[in-house]
Amino acid sequence: MTEQSSRVFNVLFLCTGNSARSIIAESVLRRDGGGRFRAFSAGSHPKGEVHPTALKVLENFHYPTDGLRSKSWDEFAVPDAPVMDFVFTVCDNAAGEACPIWPGQPMTAHWGIEDPAAATGTGLLREMSFINALRYMKARIAAFTALPIASLDRMSLATRLCDIGRAEGATRPRPDVA
Repeated sequence: MTEQSSRVFNVLFLCTGNSARSIIAESVLRRDGGGRFRAFSAGSHPKGEVHPTALKVLENFHYPTDGLRSKSWDEFAVPDAPVMDFVFTVCDNAAGEACPIWPGQPMTAHWGIEDPAAATGTGLLREMSFINALRYMKARIAAFTALPIASLDRMSLATRLCDIGRAEGATRPRPDVA
């Protein structure tokens, strides 16, 4: 195996509250990344706790929940933080915010999906929102982990990452978000 193909990539999923979507993404990549990725999540204004239904759904689908916590993206902008290779926003609000300057110039993309924590209705309907978020995130992560990262030039990789963000379940970006 070459050094490039055996390299482990650091991936950060960002959301405003870091209580549901980014947490789900972190857990899915942890299990489904095949040891090729280290997954992290954070929020611009973290809620301070992981949504209980996110944890329930992850556990029901046998995804790891150990160590998951709601935290600020500031933890990843300090000098001794892991250097990110990829940073994905998973909510439209985070995509429109001024992010910290990430060391190492990571590849970025927006993979917005609806916030399951904002769902209304019966308990079952709200839980289905979390299951749908898991399904959409799992599909995006499967497409991401299947990419031949080592053989793609930066421009091609950026295009593929943006295409993944347009998959089923994608939110429409706000008009004021570039």
